[in-house]
Amino acid sequence: MRGLTRAAKRAGEMAFNAGGGAVNWFPGHMAAASRAIRDRLKLADLVIEVRDARIPLSSANEDLQSVLSAKRRILTLNKKDLANPNIMNRWLDHFESCKQDCISINAHSSSSVSQLLGLAELKLKESISKEATLLIMVVGVPNVGKSALINSIHRIAASRFPVHDKMKRATVGPLPGVTQDIAGYKIASQPSIYVLDTPGVLVPSIPDMETGLKLALTGAVKDSVVGEERIAKYLLSLLNIRKTPLHWERLLLRREELYEETCRSTGNNSRDSPRRRRMNNSDAIYVQDLVMEVQRTLCSTFLDFTGDTDEENELETLIDMQLTALRKVFRIPHKPFDETHGPTSKKLLTLFRSGKLGPFILDDLPDEQ
Repeated sequence: MRGLTRAAKRAGEMAFNAGGGAVNWFPGHMAAASRAIRDRLKLADLVIEVRDARIPLSSANEDLQSVLSAKRRILTLNKKDLANPNIMNRWLDHFESCKQDCISINAHSSSSVSQLLGLAELKLKESISKEATLLIMVVGVPNVGKSALINSIHRIAASRFPVHDKMKRATVGPLPGVTQDIAGYKIASQPSIYVLDTPGVLVPSIPDMETGLKLALTGAVKDSVVGEERIAKYLLSLLNIRKTPLHWERLLLRREELYEETCRSTGNNSRDSPRRRRMNNSDAIYVQDLVMEVQRTLCSTFLDFTGDTDEENELETLIDMQLTALRKVFRIPHKPFDETHGPTSKKLLTLFRSGKLGPFILDDLPDEQ
């Protein structure tokens, strides 16, 4: 595992990552929001720090950790549906060993958010008996799901508590930094409980390119800041270094075997595999078929490559071969004298971020580094 960690770090430092020019990670409006958050934190009775479950460490706001650690805090790893569940359990054990309350959630699941609310009520139990008004503050870097979480809390609170004030919804968007004003929402009465939604505040200086690329890959940094092709190449470098295509090879083989078993049990004598059926069908490619073809293409290029992926230049060669092959899978027309992979990169990133390529956790546990 330590070798894997060193390899992942090497992926973050590869030459192509520097080829896109300097990166300005920290937009100006976030600096102003960071100052406002510090003022609000002084009033908070409980802090829900939302992180991306795929990057439990890289999505932390290091600039505020000293302040947050002094408060009642629940570390909330959102988007657990996109994270590897086995590794996620080890992360939960890690934070528990650090005496840090931690829970993994899906902000769009009522039952998942209800578990978070139950933990928050437990943490506030002592304060509830003493204070008439309590304040919960939600913080985190951009695009970790803070606004989606607050909207889910509103829906649950509407049925659980006698709230007379008009419920307000937080603005939710697919791009990082959508919610740019600090706003308060009353979610319960007797006692009055308010949840503050804050814009995600990225650390003023990201310690290394690897952390910045992880944030970009998961959507915490706008693609235009880093460049879609640079992010896609980083993703492919991780997949190749971790030998993920070999795992996909086993999955694809198992799918073929299951299909053949189904054909035999149903008396279907057709020998067309899912791949052949798709290729013989002129209709639109369904997402599942597309994902399988992407996985198959990355697997075949990985297996056919005769170079040494431990060598940086040769790994870059493999990545360029894979992007070229994926262009055909995505049916993107080739333009003469255009060697860029922008459209291909965009489609590949969409599949990864939606979880279609499988569940991943990009950060390594501290005791395995």
